[in-house]
Amino acid sequence: MRIGFIGLGTMGAPMARRLVEAGHDVTVHNRTREREEPLAALGAKRAASPRACAEGAELVVTMVSDTPDVQAVVLGEQGAALGMERGSVLVDMSTIAPATTRRIAAALAEHGVAMLDAPVSGGSEGAERGTLSIMVGGEAAALERARPALEVLGTTITHVGPSGAGQVAKAVNQTIIAGTYAAVAEGMALALAAGIDVEAALRALGGGAAGSWVLENRARNMVEGSYPLGFRTRLHRKDLGLALAAARELGVSLPVAAYVEQLETSLVKRGYGDEDVSNIARVVREQAGLD
Repeated sequence: MRIGFIGLGTMGAPMARRLVEAGHDVTVHNRTREREEPLAALGAKRAASPRACAEGAELVVTMVSDTPDVQAVVLGEQGAALGMERGSVLVDMSTIAPATTRRIAAALAEHGVAMLDAPVSGGSEGAERGTLSIMVGGEAAALERARPALEVLGTTITHVGPSGAGQVAKAVNQTIIAGTYAAVAEGMALALAAGIDVEAALRALGGGAAGSWVLENRARNMVEGSYPLGFRTRLHRKDLGLALAAARELGVSLPVAAYVEQLETSLVKRGYGDEDVSNIARVVREQAGLD
């Protein structure tokens, strides 16, 4: 497929690389242009703007940080919408507000362009390995056109409903893992304070009802008090803000998510926003007297 890929951050860069290595004809664009260079070395073309990146593409993928960023790269002065042809598909894999997704989709539909909101779960490891879980909102026919590319990026591709539904599913995902991160952090603090064999405990826990992706992939960060980047705390805080806003509109109480959002807000203010989100354990360890 002819694919335009916009956004080459922690998640976007390995995703674009996988598409190049799978043999797709990929053109890349990133606001910080230097990030395009490793992809160009693998055979990707470079584009000076989102509009140029989208020109001639059957599929355009956006993977940027926040709602205003998606609006800018799609509908801005040099946005992808200006370069996309009728019949093409835009797949936004960012995590943004569902209402904004629906507005962008409506604007693109006026020009004969379909839009899928397809946020992902699985962290930077999933982006590297092509094992992401992809939650898709939009028309089923557009998903089938995009599927050859999405199958390179994820092992679970699920159509969850109309435009905006993918973003709602991602809000649910972030709500659930917020509580999981906090619970694993508390459990690791308890194990450390008690002085038990933590490695043995992790093996036992992983084989039982407490097993989870967070326990398997992030508990050792919490034990070691070291939080190398997988998914930025400030971005998870942003995602929780979107989930809490949606919950308020629907009259749903999310006390655990609200608590974790407060923890992450404090971590961001203290300068830890670019660490992995497992740094929730910083607060728990401090409260337990471990740090």
